[in-house]
Amino acid sequence: MSRLPNFFIVGAPKAGTTSLYYYLDQHPQVYMSPIKEPNFFAAEIREENFDPRLRPEVARDARDLRDFLAGPMLEKRFGGIVAEWEDYLRLFANGDHGSAVGEASVGYLWSRTAPERIAARIPNAKILVMLRDPTERAFSQYRQGLGNGSIGWTFREHIRRNLQDRSHQFCVHYPFLEFGLYSEQLGRYLERFGQNVWIGFHEDFKSRPLEVYQDICKFLGVAPDFSPDMDRRHMEVQVPGLNSIGWLKRRGFWQAAARLTPSSLRPLVRRAFMARPGTTRMDPADRQYLIDFYREDIRKLAGILDRDLDGWLQVLAPTARL
Repeated sequence: MSRLPNFFIVGAPKAGTTSLYYYLDQHPQVYMSPIKEPNFFAAEIREENFDPRLRPEVARDARDLRDFLAGPMLEKRFGGIVAEWEDYLRLFANGDHGSAVGEASVGYLWSRTAPERIAARIPNAKILVMLRDPTERAFSQYRQGLGNGSIGWTFREHIRRNLQDRSHQFCVHYPFLEFGLYSEQLGRYLERFGQNVWIGFHEDFKSRPLEVYQDICKFLGVAPDFSPDMDRRHMEVQVPGLNSIGWLKRRGFWQAAARLTPSSLRPLVRRAFMARPGTTRMDPADRQYLIDFYREDIRKLAGILDRDLDGWLQVLAPTARL
């Protein structure tokens, strides 16, 4: 029998969870699922709940996932909806060496079903939650969409599409703002797991990564003196420096050109055509709108955590616009 995971990184998206996944995977006492984002416990995240236009891609990914699960799973795979319990167990078949066995699916924090489903199978699980200013989190997710070519419109238009969508089918703009409504989401985990919930903040992880990492190691009961390689950045957002790049990505030409470009030259090409993080800034009017959107939830969260979150309610000075 495979071991069951005893801890979960549940979110939030764009709050440093991918880096945390890879840093913990380096620890000799930790075993991480070879698939990040298996989403087994989130019953909402299933093929039939995706926008029909995305289902062919989801179906192709499911076929690739079957091949991965049938193999040795020695390499990491980002994403793959694991819907069957037997398949989920396979993810931990090689986890005998780890005293802490975990997986990371950032949709679990948003999911209404995941907390109860985790508690039913693994009632003593430890839960890791990383939170980020919800307005900045949303903008980071938007910029990721620009970078991978799935979005070709303004941030304001992206917000509008989310607010007007009533289908609640997974697509590029849903869930989007919903990911940042933390108070109720966190409350579901605190209700079921109590002291077994660790809560951190993206700002702290970014400024003091090793200190936060060591605190998590203590929480998980593994040696806190291990120092992972933190030089590599994971899921760092890059956005097209030219509007044409986004058009090329959406139509697959950019990816085809990348395959034909020698691997040694690819970093140079990316630096030439992609804007680095920090070179685009949110319109202050859009930030003010989202502050107002999240204001009540931020205040509820501050009360739950007994933490000053007023910094999330400040409009930053404008520098540049998308």
